[in-house]
Amino acid sequence: MSTEIPSGADLSIDPLHRLAERIRAKEARVAVIGLGYVGLPLLVGLDHAGYPTLGVEADPEKVGSLQEGRSYIVDITDSEVATLDRAEFSADPDALARADVLLICVPTPLTDHVPDLSMVRRAAESVARSLTPGKLVILESTTYPGTTEEIVRPILETSGLVAGDDFALAYSPERIDPGQGAWRLENTPKVVAGLTERCRDLAVSLYAEVVREVVTTSSPREAEMAKLVENTFRQVNIALVNELAILAKELEVDIWEALQAAATKPFGYMPFWPGPGVGGHCIAIDPSYLSWRAGQQLGYRIGFIEHANEVNNRMPSYVVARISEALNDVGRPIRGTRVLAIGVSYKAGVDDQRESPSLAVMQKLKAKGAEVSYHDPYVAEVALNGDTLRSLPLDEATLAAMDCVVVLTAHPGIDYRWLVRLASLVFDARGVTSGIDAPNVVRL
Repeated sequence: MSTEIPSGADLSIDPLHRLAERIRAKEARVAVIGLGYVGLPLLVGLDHAGYPTLGVEADPEKVGSLQEGRSYIVDITDSEVATLDRAEFSADPDALARADVLLICVPTPLTDHVPDLSMVRRAAESVARSLTPGKLVILESTTYPGTTEEIVRPILETSGLVAGDDFALAYSPERIDPGQGAWRLENTPKVVAGLTERCRDLAVSLYAEVVREVVTTSSPREAEMAKLVENTFRQVNIALVNELAILAKELEVDIWEALQAAATKPFGYMPFWPGPGVGGHCIAIDPSYLSWRAGQQLGYRIGFIEHANEVNNRMPSYVVARISEALNDVGRPIRGTRVLAIGVSYKAGVDDQRESPSLAVMQKLKAKGAEVSYHDPYVAEVALNGDTLRSLPLDEATLAAMDCVVVLTAHPGIDYRWLVRLASLVFDARGVTSGIDAPNVVRL
């Protein structure tokens, strides 16, 4: 894609024109700041597209792992890292001076229920220290509308350069779904916006070499909002089915069967499933960014989001209450009961434990006196209420030693029919036993 050149500009000296040519020729060095679930796949995609890349990561252990050809996230294999022949890795932010394009992919957590953009600020400050004319800076971190223009831009302009004139500034929200092999970076549409049309076109010219489809918005605010809309949609609908699951028990309805029947409708419906809560960075956090921003600017928060947060945050306690009830029904008090949790990551097929509702359930069970252990093929050990637990093998001996098995994360590769046959009591918070008619199974 060509970029708009200001009228009367001398193309021989216009730095953004030269950058456009270097991106087109795949000579521009692209730095990715933050090499987690978002940054590392992006760096791999850029390398495979033919760009020289630089990965800057604050954690020196991760840098060392990548330098040795080892991956630490599920979606990127060791062989993919080992074949990165155009990539360099560093923990030193001063290395950013050698980059032409800089992509900020750092976490944006909530701290005390308030958006924490400290890592975005630090990354922008690192970029500003070595910013020179003719560079492109793109923020990929999820955040509230206005961040690119109101926070990142002023920090970058402390360099003395002007965004949109001396350097280009853009926003493109990440759309990574860890552990889901069907949707990867290259076949997921990429939303892109620029501070100016020229900024946007420069960013599009880069991403178009990595992904199959690029979707543009008129300004960064719409792109920032789009990401929050996507995850707010999921948060609210998960809260809805969680409330329906609680209601269904009182109505003596099998919620799993009802939802599966509803999912057969080919139009006007999208299935969502109940569970022990929500986790990860996106659903558990992103909607709160939007509600917080509304409260800050408009004086009121978004009722749907606040209620959805309340419902989903209550689910770990509800699950523990249901487990206690199931144990009481077979004459076992929860105190002293040996409980095996299946899955501690926040979703199936990944090792990510951020905001995991599984851990919240386990902590509450332990607080009530249960002897809690776990099995997770993706997570070797976890810290729980001051103790370090290690994943137990899922075998006959382990199941024979347990009073109750609780399915909290529906990891693939587990034979749940076999588990039901051998366990004395199974509480299923994920619906994996739906269709298994057994007296020792209790479903959410």
